[in-house]
Amino acid sequence: MKKFLQDFKAFIRRGNVLDLAVGIIIGGAFNTIVRSLVNDVIMPIIGLVGGKNISEAKLVLVPAVFNDSGEIIENAVTLNYGAFIQSIIDFLIIAFTIFLIIRVVGSFHRRMEALKRKRATIEENQAPKPTTEDLLMEIRDLLKKEETA
Repeated sequence: MKKFLQDFKAFIRRGNVLDLAVGIIIGGAFNTIVRSLVNDVIMPIIGLVGGKNISEAKLVLVPAVFNDSGEIIENAVTLNYGAFIQSIIDFLIIAFTIFLIIRVVGSFHRRMEALKRKRATIEENQAPKPTTEDLLMEIRDLLKKEETA
């Protein structure tokens, strides 16, 4: 059991676990924003065109059963296709947003790599700097010339 707890402790301390936790929290918050966008902005606009709130659209398969006083004895069995359409719209918005983020990050990485290659090419094309030994030999040769002159 002690080994198990040590392994779990090591697992939790890894940076990837923290990154994953942050991603899940931000993803949950992002999901709330997207759900609000769909429910409060997009669906009412679509509802205006269609004449009703699409998220509440359903097909009654078995009608509800009522008693003589009008109370529901048995709920209706419905196919809630409007909620399904709303979930599809949620998914498409999230997928499109993630696509845009990945595309921007990918573009940024490609530009950074191009800059690195450009810098490397420039550095390769520059004349090599003389080493300390080369400079000392040059000084020695100049001193010999002065002594013989």
